[in-house]
Amino acid sequence: MITTNTFCNSSTRKLPRTKIVGDGDLPRIHEASIDLLENTGIIFEHEEVLKIFKSHGAKVKGKTVFIPRAMAETAMTNTPAVYRHEARNEKQSVTIGDGIAPHPNVGCVFCEDMDIGKRRGLLEDYANFQKLSQASEIVKLTGASPVAPDDVEASERALYMLYETIKHTDKPVIGNCTITKKAKESLEMVEMVFGENYLRDHYCIGVSTNPLSPLKYATETLETILVYAKKNQPVYLLACALTGITSPMSIFGCIVQQNTEILAGITLVQLINPGGPAVYCPASTVADMRTAICIYAPPEQFLINSTCLQMAIDFYKVPTRIMAGMTDSKEVDIQAGYETMQNMLMGLLSGGHMVEQVFGVLDAIMTISYEKFIIDEEMMSRVIRICDGVDTSDNEMSLDVMKEVGPGGSYLSHDDTFKRFKNQWLPTVSCWTSFDKWETSGKQSVMERANKKYKEILSNRPEMMISKDLDRDLMAFMKKVRGE
Repeated sequence: MITTNTFCNSSTRKLPRTKIVGDGDLPRIHEASIDLLENTGIIFEHEEVLKIFKSHGAKVKGKTVFIPRAMAETAMTNTPAVYRHEARNEKQSVTIGDGIAPHPNVGCVFCEDMDIGKRRGLLEDYANFQKLSQASEIVKLTGASPVAPDDVEASERALYMLYETIKHTDKPVIGNCTITKKAKESLEMVEMVFGENYLRDHYCIGVSTNPLSPLKYATETLETILVYAKKNQPVYLLACALTGITSPMSIFGCIVQQNTEILAGITLVQLINPGGPAVYCPASTVADMRTAICIYAPPEQFLINSTCLQMAIDFYKVPTRIMAGMTDSKEVDIQAGYETMQNMLMGLLSGGHMVEQVFGVLDAIMTISYEKFIIDEEMMSRVIRICDGVDTSDNEMSLDVMKEVGPGGSYLSHDDTFKRFKNQWLPTVSCWTSFDKWETSGKQSVMERANKKYKEILSNRPEMMISKDLDRDLMAFMKKVRGE
């Protein structure tokens, strides 16, 4: 039986994690998941995957696999609690499972800004968001799919998006779920960057994969898992069930189903690549039962997902990723603000390690806004500062300073103030000036300031961050695999 222990997320986190359920509920969730794995089973739409489970002793009936307790629990035990995600620039490498690692969004179809409005995303937009991610001090990983490039054939998008990521960033990279051939070609491109056989001993590119709720994994998802796990690369298992549609209507039932689906995926990863990294990614939400559509900012969402973060961190001790900046608002308005902040706070206060859907998303992750990307950077910075908490060491009490200044004195010119004030958190686009100064300087809104800032960032980015030789080789490789 897996036991529970207190888990410290990172030495930089000083606030206690927010917990939704009691520690005694975690074993109950686990036992219910084991019951489902053993007695109800999971559908896997892939012959090789079925053979893998069968060869390791799982009962297979048709496409349904019945995963035994020992297999699932061994898999969770063997999954590393932390791992190092290597970047082309070693200074940009990050440790996953310790601290906070925000990364670009996954899944937007449209993009928008104040100048042009809403439109289908293009490859140029995809590249722009990689450039913004590279320039950001908050974004720790790049790649993924902040917006789908509509001017690239769907079958080729994985390679073109990866190329733009490599070209414009030197941070750790996230790939995209795709068919076997394109997944293999993606990893070949990464090896062109890092060197042949480098992936065998290093974690260089992660990938997000989704169960097909309820209790099923589709073919393309499994093809991606097989390719990445065989190459020893991190696999993210992201369950996204909808209460009343693809999971039980009850919050607790959705929690159990989500946990079960993620356990099944991590078990498969460990059978393919024992000891390799896998990330537990709760992303379920509730449906608006008036219309049966997915909504991404209800209070219940983090009752579900924060509980599953407890399971991952306290019970299984595995790395996590959380969607934490979504809004159902159609524009950058007050609804977008309070829903985004609600989700960011809950996602990070609950202990999420990797953080996604936090830079510019609107309309239930259908649209990404250039201006909101900049605004969300500041919002995420605020939440990270809150998670840093209060340093309560003796030196930070400043008792000696208070005695020196004494009753009725001023701290404004004290040496201690000058020593410390440069470390004060400051906004990047919020206005903290007086009303008179704001009025005389043009009454700029936060959207106008964000619009100006994103354009300045893009105008100052280099043409590319790789050598001309590597750029030529990558372009030649993509032409070759397209048969040109």
